[in-house]
Amino acid sequence: MLIVQKYGGTSVGSLERIEAVAKRVAKTKDEGNDVVVVVSAMSGETNKLIEYANYFSKTPNQREMDLLLSSGERVTSALLAIALSEMGYKAVAMTGRQAGIKTDTSHTKARIENIDTQKIERKIKDGNIVVIAGFQGITKDGEVSTLGRGGSDLSAVAIAGALRADLCEIYTDVDGVYTTDPRIEPKARKLEKISYDEMLELASLGAKVLQTRSVEMAKKLNVNLVTRSSFNNNEGTLITKEENIMEKPVVSGVALDRNQARVTLREVKDKPGIAAEIFRKLSDSNINVDMIIQNVGHDGVTNLGFTVPENELETTKVAMEELDASKSVEYDSEIVKVSIVGVGMKSHSGVACIAFETLSKEGINIEMISTSEIKISMVIAAKYGELAVRALHSAYNLDG
Repeated sequence: MLIVQKYGGTSVGSLERIEAVAKRVAKTKDEGNDVVVVVSAMSGETNKLIEYANYFSKTPNQREMDLLLSSGERVTSALLAIALSEMGYKAVAMTGRQAGIKTDTSHTKARIENIDTQKIERKIKDGNIVVIAGFQGITKDGEVSTLGRGGSDLSAVAIAGALRADLCEIYTDVDGVYTTDPRIEPKARKLEKISYDEMLELASLGAKVLQTRSVEMAKKLNVNLVTRSSFNNNEGTLITKEENIMEKPVVSGVALDRNQARVTLREVKDKPGIAAEIFRKLSDSNINVDMIIQNVGHDGVTNLGFTVPENELETTKVAMEELDASKSVEYDSEIVKVSIVGVGMKSHSGVACIAFETLSKEGINIEMISTSEIKISMVIAAKYGELAVRALHSAYNLDG
């Protein structure tokens, strides 16, 4: 088998942990597999480099930042290759450029355009364990680029897809995807398998296991993705095509997103083009609008509500002040979004009813609702967030 393994910052956070990773990689090689490893910078290194840059400038040039930030992963890749070589294995470290990762020209948030795998394949054929610096690539002009948040995961998935690897393992400090956050509900259980679409929904709704970009790419390239811990030998969670999951649960997980704020516009002029004007202003300010509710208009006016990330609320307020679309605007940051996700919703009725009845029994008022084919999201008061998660987790029999 050809296996791509990715190790995050905490997994390679010290020389001792890099040594432990080397032993894990060597074991995979000893089992008869070809291995490509993608590594992040050692935990804390990227933040340290950003602090160095900010000493000189609060708004450093993005090209220089890419060159600076890419060094963290290069250090880790070289150290891991050295450790493997000392253990008697053929190993070679590569930068994103050497690995043939071509990106667009958007510095600090580049997108991968293609990967020329010839050099990687030659090294594998020669018996090497190939260790690649994640999070980075090269533009058509030969400039170093970085991929933004979750970039090393993205590197690993893209490389696995380009090499047609049998498996891509993402090693972090958690050992899989759980039915909900175990810190909120100790009865949460680890899922053996989950579909790409379910994982995308959970990731976008607050689950921190994987970034949405890497899951999107895994789905696009049909990469079997496993997330597991580098600190134990527990089986992880396989993220795969829906058809590879024999028994599709009605609900696979419950997510809680605390980064939410609601905006309510009172007495908005009820005429064509007003909503477009409001949301164009938000779009121009790069504000990510989530749920939207508009009431039926009366006497030429209506009420319009929507949610935005709480960390974008101040920017939203500035945008709203520049509009003359309503009589008043109200803001509420004391809310959370709780969601249930499951591919089984497609073929089962009554799923929403259970959610609404469950929250009603707990005395929790639902302020906004949105749905998709495999998701139901509800906005509620922040003080009830964890209670709602536990109640819904039990209602859908997700307890371990």
